[in-house]
Amino acid sequence: MFRSIRIDAVLIQAVIAGALSFAHLHDLAEAAGQSGWKAWAYPVSVDLLLVAAWRRLRGARRDRSAWTWFVIALVASLGANVATAGLLDLANVPAWLRILVAGWPALAFLGGTLLVHQPTEPAPAPAAAADSAPVVDRPDVADEGPEIAPAEPVPALPEAPAPASVPVVPPALVDHARKVATEHRTRTGSDIDTATLRARLGIPEDLAGAIVAQLA
Repeated sequence: MFRSIRIDAVLIQAVIAGALSFAHLHDLAEAAGQSGWKAWAYPVSVDLLLVAAWRRLRGARRDRSAWTWFVIALVASLGANVATAGLLDLANVPAWLRILVAGWPALAFLGGTLLVHQPTEPAPAPAAAADSAPVVDRPDVADEGPEIAPAEPVPALPEAPAPASVPVVPPALVDHARKVATEHRTRTGSDIDTATLRARLGIPEDLAGAIVAQLA
């Protein structure tokens, strides 16, 4: 079992540094008037706030609140390390430091609560299926030209008083045939013939010939 244990120098360094920082925070809290178990609770409070802020930053790098509490916990930890390095007389702690140590629990509780209960940034909505679908180039469809609307229904023709050999074309039918002929010329570049007009309008051949003669 012991052969599977791998000694990591970085992990050992982290444990040593954490233990020293923990001891410095305890000594400072005890010098500021926090004796017994309370002096040991201060290092735990500082380290937990530091870890909570760091975990928050890993999920949201632009979270200003997480950065604020991370800096506060880091200053508290570094401040205790510097203060116990001989720059501060622990036998005669100034009043402002006692006030800071005494007010730390409330500050740490506020920071931890805000970090835990602050809502995270909403995830971006997934793109619609139509937006993500690749665009298929269909040259065969593009070369077909504009879509042609179906021909409008031809009104019923009144009985022609003229002889059957010369059909009378209603003006409304001539106007409609002119639109069809214009569309045919735009699409094909040539004038419409009698057979094509007869197929498009669904009219007799003699009536289509009479209309083509009027459109010429």
